[in-house]
Amino acid sequence: MKIASIVSFLESWAPPSLQESYDNAGLITGNAGWECTGIICSLDATEAVVKEAIARGCNLVVAHHPVIFGGLKKINGKNYVEQTIITAIKKDIAIYAIHTNLDNIFSGVNGRIADELGLQKRSILSARENTLRKLFTFVPADHAEAVRDALFEAGGGRIGQYSECSFNSEGTGTFKAGQAAKPFVGEKNRRHTEKEIKMELVFPSPLQPALLGALKAAHPYEELAYDVVELTNPHPETGSGLLGELPEALDEEAFLRLVKTVFGTPLIRHTALSGRPVKKVAVCGGAGSFLISKALSAGAEAYITGDMKYHEFFDANSRLLIADPGHFETEQFTIPLLQEVLAKKFPTFAVLKTEVETNPVRYFT
Repeated sequence: MKIASIVSFLESWAPPSLQESYDNAGLITGNAGWECTGIICSLDATEAVVKEAIARGCNLVVAHHPVIFGGLKKINGKNYVEQTIITAIKKDIAIYAIHTNLDNIFSGVNGRIADELGLQKRSILSARENTLRKLFTFVPADHAEAVRDALFEAGGGRIGQYSECSFNSEGTGTFKAGQAAKPFVGEKNRRHTEKEIKMELVFPSPLQPALLGALKAAHPYEELAYDVVELTNPHPETGSGLLGELPEALDEEAFLRLVKTVFGTPLIRHTALSGRPVKKVAVCGGAGSFLISKALSAGAEAYITGDMKYHEFFDANSRLLIADPGHFETEQFTIPLLQEVLAKKFPTFAVLKTEVETNPVRYFT
């Protein structure tokens, strides 16, 4: 199996177009044309992980964090980034990063945190705008069902928890085929009138190539009439953070004990306790202080994230219990998430979880 096939699947799940502007998701080292001998799933791509891949017969590391964020002017091994890149290149190990694009999908990093906490009634905390588009096309009435099915199969027409959503209106289309045309209906050099269906449906912008490919394959006309427009509507399943509810409300100390157990940490930094019960919980893996205001406006009683700075705890305004178990701790479930998703897609292929502890933070208790 080519590495390109694995990359294609990962990018259909978490499209690179959803990554933040500062990010560097994608294939960082290696060649997509290589035959893949096995995959190691990791949170970080370090030299130890690369050496582990070599020892376990794998030539692809799929990591959450990109080992390179900015440009490298020299590669001489003076830090862990350069050491990792040197070893990967010398040993033909491909490194693929799936970072903020995985943060920004419903079934990604935050969805897995919600699974671990048992959160119900989930929604995106900060929905992403300008990621939806609408397709308008015109289809002969007798072929409308086949075209509609093809567009749905390609991923069009999903709105939240609903699929196969479209609007269809009847009308009359006209066209005159030129001498070199091969018209599906009508005659050359004579205006033709055809009963048509105007079809409208929304889709996430990364699906546009697949959707237009499906449209062209299913549509009977030689020349297609269609329009694609960008929408400002937020995508309900794309964006930062996640909001959900615990099965039962907990007092704050019980909630913090739950967090400590789920994330397996010896300590949690948190804001002062207020005595209010916790049921509605916001989560964001990694560094999520930028979502504190969103958690407040969404009515969350608690917010779990990592890398909180001293002054950022004040932003809770005594209205929100902020719990910071740590950066690695909030993202650790990404490793089994990647392994499970890849193993399900490629069941006859070696997809392994790293056994290397990459968390650079230690706690003295």
